Amino acid sequence: MSELVVIFRAPSAIEAKVVRSLLDAHGIMSVVSSNLPHAIFPLSVDGLGEVRLAVRAAEADDARRIIDSHRTEVRNGEVVRLRDEFESLQQAIGYRFRDRGLLEHALTHTSRANEDVSGGVVDNESLEFLGDAVLGFVVADLLFHEFQSFNEGQKSKVKASLVSAQTLARLAEGLRLGNHLLLGRGEEKSGGRRKQALLADGYEALIAAIYLDGGVEQARAFIAREFAPLLSDIRERGLVGRDHKSTLQEYLQSRGRGLPEYRVTDTAGPDHRKTFQVEVVVDGSAVATGAGPSKKEAEQEAARVALGVLQQSGQ
Repeated sequence: MSELVVIFRAPSAIEAKVVRSLLDAHGIMSVVSSNLPHAIFPLSVDGLGEVRLAVRAAEADDARRIIDSHRTEVRNGEVVRLRDEFESLQQAIGYRFRDRGLLEHALTHTSRANEDVSGGVVDNESLEFLGDAVLGFVVADLLFHEFQSFNEGQKSKVKASLVSAQTLARLAEGLRLGNHLLLGRGEEKSGGRRKQALLADGYEALIAAIYLDGGVEQARAFIAREFAPLLSDIRERGLVGRDHKSTLQEYLQSRGRGLPEYRVTDTAGPDHRKTFQVEVVVDGSAVATGAGPSKKEAEQEAARVALGVLQQSGQ
């Protein structure tokens, strides 16, 4: 085995994990240890010892340059710490985590966890599950209090639209959440930061992390801020969910054209987390494609895109 060189020391296991992820993102594998007897990462040594990161000697200089490029300025001889890689995200969501490890957990995709040989990295799937429940409860509560004139069917339709994967992905894009996702190399290369399913899942996991870190009121405040423009749109225009398939059909019929057809062109992912790709065909020609975690949502997205294409081209 190649000689290892210690290139980073820290009093915090969390800080060491941040640096390790940074190096891993640049293709440099590292070994983590502490000065405690028989201790090895993952562990919590804050206040108890020192955590060290070591890399192969041939990669030591590159590793130091990468770390130095992410350091803050030195002031009054204080120890230089790494910049908070999630600072811009915390500013965007309007919430600062007490336990930053929860935020990192929420942003960790299964592809990253699967590539970690230490076994100390856990993906965000359990947080997605919890976030989905918290989101559903808060949105239902908001609709109950703000749209009392809507009947049960109308509220259900609005809720389904608000918590859909497409809506959550658009909100995630507004926060630039994709820039902060912790992905495996394969998912990174395949454009995972722009995939709607990953963005929506990360958004739900983020909600769960806020809930666990700050309680239900902090989670509710975040969701209320994020969904305020959408609720305002419903309030001002009287919208009860957007049925893009119906809108597209009405648009085509008003111009004497045939009904649209929807075809599944591809599916990806395991059975419990499939992503469907659907194309919409008008008068025998494919007009647009859409993707989603179900055929229904993929069809809605394809219809939405198709409507925009047809309107823009004047067809």
